[in-house]
Amino acid sequence: MRLVTFRAHVGAAARLGAIVSDTVVDLQRFGEQTGHPLPDDMLEFIDLGPQTVAATTALLAEYDGRWPLGTTVPLANVKLLAPIPRPRKNIFGIGLNYVEHVAESSRTLDTSKELPKQPVIFSKPPTTVIGPGDSIEHNEAITKQLDWEVELAVIMGTRAKNVSEGNALRHVFGYSLLIDMSARDCRRAGQWIYSKGQDTYAPFGPVIVTADEIPDPHVLDLSLKVNGVTKQRSNTRYMLFKVPTLIADISAGITLEPGDIIATGTPEGVGAGRNPQEWVWPGDVIEATLEKIGELRNPVVGVGSAGFERANARRA
Repeated sequence: MRLVTFRAHVGAAARLGAIVSDTVVDLQRFGEQTGHPLPDDMLEFIDLGPQTVAATTALLAEYDGRWPLGTTVPLANVKLLAPIPRPRKNIFGIGLNYVEHVAESSRTLDTSKELPKQPVIFSKPPTTVIGPGDSIEHNEAITKQLDWEVELAVIMGTRAKNVSEGNALRHVFGYSLLIDMSARDCRRAGQWIYSKGQDTYAPFGPVIVTADEIPDPHVLDLSLKVNGVTKQRSNTRYMLFKVPTLIADISAGITLEPGDIIATGTPEGVGAGRNPQEWVWPGDVIEATLEKIGELRNPVVGVGSAGFERANARRA
């Protein structure tokens, strides 16, 4: 399934939906009409477990093309939100997880040129999350080095504590796309959370594709453009630590729970690694794509009109 959180119109409540062709099926209303109660919230749906995913997938296939009245809306008419608009916990971020990114980071940032022996883990608070089309805030008073990173996001489906790599993927609910924004000049004594954890620094979506549709998350093309110019282009096969390793490593000491999100790292091509270095400013537009998931397009805006004008003057 391709699951979304959406608003049917401005001011409407957020709803849980499934995209079928060019239609969004409102799952709660669909469940009511078909006698199979379903929630209107993504986290509540994830909590119901793998059996609900299988049953809902079968039910959607059964009714495809003959949807009960009042249960669908054209995809073109809805506003997509982040699939999980407010995660319960911080996002688990993975740093330096592509070999080429390790090399470019060591040239321009205070990171080692040696490949990590274990996953490098940081976190991004729930308040970083925004959805498709939402604005990334640029606060010039805080940063003048705002950078981009395109990443595969893993969404956990069942509790994982000290799981093996061999069993790790069984705990995955699905996959999505995340842009890990980073204020490179806001790292503090080697700590990354203020650099990566500021409000709006995690555009997320546009959908969660359930794990049954992506049996291997390590064969996906991913890319990112700034103002239409390609900056990153790679494939998840080049991850240093694959998804099962990440789940096993994190769960050895931190219990992963349903709805937890792991952002799996970015390939080379970030602004900090370029010569000369490049940063995004108000007026710029970031577009990220991930095979089988879709595209995120998010504009960068200044915090306050004065910040917008100063940033545009600098770019000119």
